[in-house]
Amino acid sequence: MLIWDTRSWQLLRALEDATELVNGVAWSADGERLVSAGNDGTLRWWNPHNGQCILSRQGHEGPIQSLRASPDGRLLASCGDDGAIQIWEMETGDPVTTLRRDRPYERLDITGIKGLTDAQKLAIKLMGAVEYLRNGE
Repeated sequence: MLIWDTRSWQLLRALEDATELVNGVAWSADGERLVSAGNDGTLRWWNPHNGQCILSRQGHEGPIQSLRASPDGRLLASCGDDGAIQIWEMETGDPVTTLRRDRPYERLDITGIKGLTDAQKLAIKLMGAVEYLRNGE
């Protein structure tokens, strides 16, 4: 990953990232940190002055598609192919919360459903359905 001076178009620094593809970057409000979003699902916090990786966090299962810093610069949002939006503390890299969209069968109660194979039941459970066990089954 390369950092360029946009006024002079001179290369300022090359950052050695562990992933071959960076899908997004976000700067801290004070310009003291740069966060990269990797194709491997990892976020990396950088010191742009010396090129050192300060911190890395596994943020998503699969590629991260976008990063955005909050207007006040305190928070960072990352979204990935896993359908999740992760909110992070910009300064510390600590996770704040995870937002997920509902899956197709989210919270659908399939308790006692008949006519499905075990494989079909498993498939709709993976898409959010729930089955409550009765009588110790």
